[in-house]
Amino acid sequence: MIKIGDFSKLSLVSVKTLRYYDEVGLLAPVETDRSSGYRYYSLDQLPRLHRILALKDLGFSLEQIARALENGISLEQLRGMLRLKQAEQQQRVQEEQERLVRVEARLRQIEMEASVSKYDVVIKKLDPVKVASVRRVVENPQAIGKMFDEIFTYLAKKGVRPVGPPYGIWHDLDYKERDLDTEVAVPVAQSFAPGDGIGPGELPAVPVAACVIHQGAYENFSQAYTALIGWINANGYRVAGPYREIYLRGPGPQPVPPDAYVTEIQAPVEKAL
Repeated sequence: MIKIGDFSKLSLVSVKTLRYYDEVGLLAPVETDRSSGYRYYSLDQLPRLHRILALKDLGFSLEQIARALENGISLEQLRGMLRLKQAEQQQRVQEEQERLVRVEARLRQIEMEASVSKYDVVIKKLDPVKVASVRRVVENPQAIGKMFDEIFTYLAKKGVRPVGPPYGIWHDLDYKERDLDTEVAVPVAQSFAPGDGIGPGELPAVPVAACVIHQGAYENFSQAYTALIGWINANGYRVAGPYREIYLRGPGPQPVPPDAYVTEIQAPVEKAL
């Protein structure tokens, strides 16, 4: 038998780690002195320890390793585990490469502007939202206010209570100054009969959306959009669906000054080819 200190030197595994492997049931000593609690190991345990270290080096958790060692592992099982781990690592590498692209784009932005932008873009996954909505072509962005008046009036008449901040959705992907394909939507929880051009619907889920927060008056949206579009282009994405604006704080029953408005702008995106 070999003392734990000597087994540690022989295997190049710390005493602390050997004790932990014993505690979690991965590698128990062949004998433990009852009076001193000192652990003793055997050379025959080196192959098992090496298998633990090899699987750990491949990225498997101690829990996965314990299950594999407890039940035994066939060639096919090992092959399956390795293929799964290969896919996980490839995904991780891709995510890190994308993060590196974002870091490089941010550095370029700082170098070009010589200042820190007040707009930070975040990637999100958007869940579907049940809404009441109305969609029409309007002359200019200001016409959206009248559409909101119509939808809130209709919902009040039907006894339908909004359950979240309203949305403005801009279906024209290319820039236009007039004749804008526009939709307004209000999250609701209950069903209702359509009327006056207003009906129940659902904002679809978005797997990947680039999102930015704008604080201030609506007439300054161009600054947020410029930052958002610049980020999308710099990070190898392209717009893949209508822009959404969520009016988190703005005109309403308890109005606030325009400089206190808070709006989230969301752009569905996909990787550019």
